[in-house]
Amino acid sequence: MLDLLLSKEVFGAIARGLTFLAFVPYIQSIRAGETRPHVFSWLIWGVGTVIVFVAQMIEGGGYGAWVIGISGCITFGIAVLAWFKSGDTSIVKMDWVFLVLAMSALPLWFATNTALSAVIVLTIVDLLGFGPSVRKAVDYPREENATFFVIGAVRNAFVVLALQNYSWTTMLFPAAVGIACLLFVILILLCRRKLAAHV
Repeated sequence: MLDLLLSKEVFGAIARGLTFLAFVPYIQSIRAGETRPHVFSWLIWGVGTVIVFVAQMIEGGGYGAWVIGISGCITFGIAVLAWFKSGDTSIVKMDWVFLVLAMSALPLWFATNTALSAVIVLTIVDLLGFGPSVRKAVDYPREENATFFVIGAVRNAFVVLALQNYSWTTMLFPAAVGIACLLFVILILLCRRKLAAHV
């Protein structure tokens, strides 16, 4: 039992390290004007991530959940930084729909009295939150940082390994987001290749 607990701590520490490894250069690239994240995607991801963190803690997520909480706080910071440092602020009606859906998770949680319903909604919303970024990456693939999302995918794998209690409530969000990060990287690379072929 002690060995299992220690391995969960190690996986949690690796996940936290990967979180900072991903976010610090990403933030620096925003400040340098090299990366222009979509403000609404990051706002949606921030709202959803913090709510999922609360749900995971209630369900006994432990070390893995704390990584999600840290990530949520940093995500809000990136949304603010993107707003003030020439991030992509083009907002369409669908972006507002994603934000409203993210905000609807809390009332749904209270209405159903189960954290899983909120996590399901927030996982879907988080995945839909890729929408504005996907739209931008197709047109401007060099304005996205593929390395950040690769590290995000690996980090989420360690988040799942670090969870102390496995349930749909604790596992669904990090597993789905990790897969989405990998798919987003593939999209960025394909769009960059297509763009290079036309130059």
